[in-house]
Amino acid sequence: MILTRSAFAGQQRNSAINWSGDVTGDWTTLRTRIWAGLNLAASGIPYWTTDIGGFFSGNPETEGYRELFVRWFQFGVFCPIFRVHGTYYPKEPWRFGEKVEEILKKYIKLRYRLIPYIYSLAWKVYSEGYTIMRPLVMDFREDPIARSIDDQYMFGPSIMVSPITSPSTTEREVYLPRGLWYNFWTGEMLAGGKWIMCEAPLDRIPLHVRAGSIIPMNPPEISRASEKPEWIELRIYGGLNGRFDLYNDDGETYSYEDGDYSIIPIEWRERDQTLVIGKHFGKQRIQSLMIRIVWVERGRGSDIDAAEPDQEIVYRGDEIRIKRNRDENQ
Repeated sequence: MILTRSAFAGQQRNSAINWSGDVTGDWTTLRTRIWAGLNLAASGIPYWTTDIGGFFSGNPETEGYRELFVRWFQFGVFCPIFRVHGTYYPKEPWRFGEKVEEILKKYIKLRYRLIPYIYSLAWKVYSEGYTIMRPLVMDFREDPIARSIDDQYMFGPSIMVSPITSPSTTEREVYLPRGLWYNFWTGEMLAGGKWIMCEAPLDRIPLHVRAGSIIPMNPPEISRASEKPEWIELRIYGGLNGRFDLYNDDGETYSYEDGDYSIIPIEWRERDQTLVIGKHFGKQRIQSLMIRIVWVERGRGSDIDAAEPDQEIVYRGDEIRIKRNRDENQ
């Protein structure tokens, strides 16, 4: 793998990750990193990142730089590659004071919880030429307002990210493209095709999930990408039909090139309120996988922490159908 500041047409054929270079740590640069990443993704180059906080960075002991770093860090969680780098001052989380350290730990935890989702998207990049960080026009080309927005984007097919890019900001306007959406932090369902005002205290980046989404998540205890979870949480965002292919391999070798992987097709059928976890395919065998199913709604299956599951199943590679009981949470 190569981490490089240089890019050229066709580079996506190689194991190369671009980053935006030795940028300065300021608010204007943070905002323009969003533009840079979306333009690169639109050019067909899927793996991109920034020096979180800027390469030429500020002092973690100053209040202004702490705020900038938190907002950049939140954005970084939803970049294809997540990394902190820079000069002048060290930037380990504990150098920013206890309050900011807790926020940074929260977002590190979120990134690791999302590894099954992100790793499955990496498979789509490899197998389908997919892009993980997506300008709204890629997924909502029929929505004229979405086509003109440059500071919101999709992270994979399900999560819309609306970063905070100005100081002393605790709310922002967010456009919800046509359809149905969930507030990630509260579970509230919202109608799309309109602008809304979103709360954004320092510890929260506005995130919205498309109805019909299926998001697999690691247990909160996972702290290494190579760690194999004992169970996964499957969050189901009802309202529309949905599908997600959960990918896994050995995480170490090139054996996936010979088919040594597993893909579990998961489908949500809104009309009959049925979740279908299909028969897996690929050479990698599945002995047993505990799946904790959560039907997301207001105050349930929201935020970062693991939710109390509505149902638990043990999946061994064969199709399972789970009917939702709408009274089960009452």
